[in-house]
Amino acid sequence: MGEERFGEFVLVRRHEEGVAELVLDRPKAMNAVSSEMARSIAAACSALGGDQAVRVVVVTSTHERAFCVGADLKERNSLSDADLLRQRPVSRGAYTGVLELPVPAIAAVHGFALGGGFELALSCDLIVADRTAVVGLPEVSVGVIPGGGGTQLLPRRVGAARAAELIFTARRVEAEEAHRLGLVDQLVEPGEDRPEALALAGRVAGNSPVGLRAAKRALRLGQGLDLRSGLEVEDAAWRTVAFSGDRAEGVAAFNEHRAPRWPGL
Repeated sequence: MGEERFGEFVLVRRHEEGVAELVLDRPKAMNAVSSEMARSIAAACSALGGDQAVRVVVVTSTHERAFCVGADLKERNSLSDADLLRQRPVSRGAYTGVLELPVPAIAAVHGFALGGGFELALSCDLIVADRTAVVGLPEVSVGVIPGGGGTQLLPRRVGAARAAELIFTARRVEAEEAHRLGLVDQLVEPGEDRPEALALAGRVAGNSPVGLRAAKRALRLGQGLDLRSGLEVEDAAWRTVAFSGDRAEGVAAFNEHRAPRWPGL
């Protein structure tokens, strides 16, 4: 297992079989996303997205009681309007970096995942949460709106009316309700979010690297389209894998009753 640090607050761990872990590591601030941390998240995502050996990314936290509490409001309080305007693309880069990972991404959530912290999780494809998790988008309670994708990603998970209720009330949602509402996908016992997310990533990573990237592309690009347009997106993604080495190996392995040895191309 190799490790690489991106700035002071982000660590990337590379596990076996193409699983990479993007670790939020600013424990003194409960992983509040400062400008420096946002740049590091974006840089780490760029590196992971460009690495053909990476098949799945798991986003985790080193803080015992928080996944991420959102934007660094202490830093924001010191910014002028001009500073805030200049900082905006930096902040967006972190969320966009996670959202645009070309491989499946899984968030391992425990404790607080609020505001931008929950938006980082929402930017992943799947969310594994333990029973200590508390999630929410409280931005309107401090005079702003979710700005890391929350107004767009949450309704895609739970529908427009439920997302409106959660965003307008700014309320925090505890783990059991979060799971029931579909805010998180899998609920596990306290302390099991990271192990279970890594185990899930391992199961996903056993599949074709070419197939995984194409499937994610079809899922993401097809969202919000009418059925006919969505099927065209799917067909385009299918064509990128149909004549690949992975497809040939997958069919051969099936017929030879053996595990596939994916070429990844």
